[in-house]
Amino acid sequence: MREKTELKAIERLMQLLARHARSKGTVYFTGGASAVLLGWRDMTLDIDLKLEPEPDGVFIAIRDAKEELGINIELAAPDDFIPAVPGWQERSLFIVNIGAVEFRHYDFYGQALSKIERGHAQDAKDVQAMLERKLIEPAKLQAFFETILQQITRFPALDADAFRKKLMATLAAFNDYQQSDVN
Repeated sequence: MREKTELKAIERLMQLLARHARSKGTVYFTGGASAVLLGWRDMTLDIDLKLEPEPDGVFIAIRDAKEELGINIELAAPDDFIPAVPGWQERSLFIVNIGAVEFRHYDFYGQALSKIERGHAQDAKDVQAMLERKLIEPAKLQAFFETILQQITRFPALDADAFRKKLMATLAAFNDYQQSDVN
């Protein structure tokens, strides 16, 4: 079993990926890695990332990093589980360039919708943190949900009505939180 991943390990991973990259490319962090990098969590169980375009040599670096750093790395992004939110690349928050590799946070609207659909307790906390930090806005989140509904049939495991109910419950809980914070 690998250790939980803290900020230093993610920073070392970025250095390792950049050092082994033989071409330009972008690494998008998602999930717990974004939460740790932005400071609303101290650690994550694994690092989920998406490569687009994929820098040559990065898979060897990922294999080596798993062993050298003792971390879990998964090639996983929101668009593996829900339809991609249009324009996600442009909204993906820049982290840093190291050598030929650009590091970004995968679009927070896509992350939030994926987490809402999955519905785990930690996912709800992460979406709450995104809302509190204004990484996402409730009205835009709902609008992006409506946009991806056109593609939901490509994901047979998804139930559009259940997904909508989860979204509305999340937005209602955030609204209640805001109201209690004002009082």
